[in-house]
Amino acid sequence: MSIAVGGNYDTIGNIASQVVVYAGAKDGDAIFDFGCGSGRVASHLSKRVDIKRFLGTDVVQSLLDYAATKTPEHFAFVKHQQLSVPAEDGSFDLAYAFSVFTHLLQAEIYLYLQDIARVLKPGGTFVFSFLELAEEGHWHVFQSTVATLAAKQPSHLNMFTERNQLAIWAAHAGFDVVEFIDGGDPRWNGEALGQAVAIFRKR
Repeated sequence: MSIAVGGNYDTIGNIASQVVVYAGAKDGDAIFDFGCGSGRVASHLSKRVDIKRFLGTDVVQSLLDYAATKTPEHFAFVKHQQLSVPAEDGSFDLAYAFSVFTHLLQAEIYLYLQDIARVLKPGGTFVFSFLELAEEGHWHVFQSTVATLAAKQPSHLNMFTERNQLAIWAAHAGFDVVEFIDGGDPRWNGEALGQAVAIFRKR
């Protein structure tokens, strides 16, 4: 199951949960986990914050089933394959997505940004990770993607988005940019997430 989410289940889950708390997650929040996978972030976040309501979505049922075994009983995990969020307007205080927008087309990313803005409360926070060519540590990912394509080997999509582009999307989707964090930033107890992080706040 660790392999299904890129390995390092506990290490990445621990770091990502620190990022979510840094972004503003607090006791009593309603939280949405977009692309929750096998629950590596949710399982660690539940130990840091007393979450009132939690919804995680993914497209793979087996991952959702596993996530449910790693988290509190009131956490809900739903299979959802549409370009939308299965929730009412203004339902959540905070939403997050790690290693999700890195594998979607740009138009898909923007559609999700719009719908995540819809389900967040005014002033709600969205924190997510992304790959950017401007970050030296991400160049090897791009090189590997190019090499795989040149060799005509099957591979998943790696999408790179730049900060100015994300800022434009944020403005049009109803967000203000709070902060961008480098993927190599070691502020998470001396460790780095690896992917860059964006923190948006709904206007």
